[in-house]
Amino acid sequence: MTRTSKALRAPGGLSVRYQPRATGAVLLLIAVTAAVGIVLIGSGDYPISPAEVVATLMGDGTMAQEFVVQDLRLPRVLVAILVGAALALGGAVFQSISRNPLGSPDVIGFGQGSAVGALTVIVLFHGGQSAVAAGAVVGGLVTGVLIYLLAWKRGVHGFRLVLVGIGAAAMLTAVVHYLITKADLVDATRAVLWMTGSLDGRDWTQFWPLLAMCAVLVPLVLAFGRPLRMLEMGDDSAYALGVRVERVRLTLMCAAVLLVSAATAAAGPIVFVSLSAPQLARRLTRAPGPNLAASACMGAALLLAADWTASNAFGDTELPVGVVTGVVGGVYLLALLVTERKAGRI
Repeated sequence: MTRTSKALRAPGGLSVRYQPRATGAVLLLIAVTAAVGIVLIGSGDYPISPAEVVATLMGDGTMAQEFVVQDLRLPRVLVAILVGAALALGGAVFQSISRNPLGSPDVIGFGQGSAVGALTVIVLFHGGQSAVAAGAVVGGLVTGVLIYLLAWKRGVHGFRLVLVGIGAAAMLTAVVHYLITKADLVDATRAVLWMTGSLDGRDWTQFWPLLAMCAVLVPLVLAFGRPLRMLEMGDDSAYALGVRVERVRLTLMCAAVLLVSAATAAAGPIVFVSLSAPQLARRLTRAPGPNLAASACMGAALLLAADWTASNAFGDTELPVGVVTGVVGGVYLLALLVTERKAGRI
């Protein structure tokens, strides 16, 4: 199948090139995200129909509906959308930089670094929710710097980045287990609940800081979409096309680490979204390049669907969303490994 792109021309000579299939895929994913979000807002112990959810969002609901939608369920859905988009966008960046579908933040140690930061605050300092979130961000940033420095050798190459990251992930996982064994019963329970990854109880206090981070970092990453696509062709080709390789790589890695750390701070380490969403987006768009916008939309849709499944698919038992993404993501990882092995890449 040939992949064609078209150009929109405006007066004054301005033109924008786009790919119809990729654009259609992004619009479809946005529609799916909105639909699942409305269904998720309406589900629960106080059921609300989709029409009533829309009416309440437009300001025409009853007082009870306003409270349930605006104060309890809408913040959780919006946090899920931002967390899914941030994780998927971070995963797309790292997979493109490493030129490896396994180059996901939760495989190469960045998620584990955030977990170590958060658990250090919980176990050693008995910090509150804000302190735990800050610890997760700091832990992710420190891990990102260390992995970048350890992987540096006349530049950062994808294969070395993945190997160093996997080693760092193993060591950080050991630190997580050590911190849990050193904690008292209350802190250990709190740490395990945080480690599971959950959207339960998320409200506006988690939404606004995450929105501020995404408002800065998402446009920054999208603006580097063209240089990132050139990096996928290799450093030499990117240099020849005028890309400042190390500057672009460092900027994108910092932005991706911050996105993943902020998402982890808001909802805990929700695994495999950053691994699977970019790959599923590529298969849907069938377009070359990192597919950043499609990946972000796919991540939001996946996390919302996983949250609905965790809340409604097991009767009266509500699972943490991290359990659902872990099971589904584990199956996807096995399928990906089989595909890569058949292709001779591993």
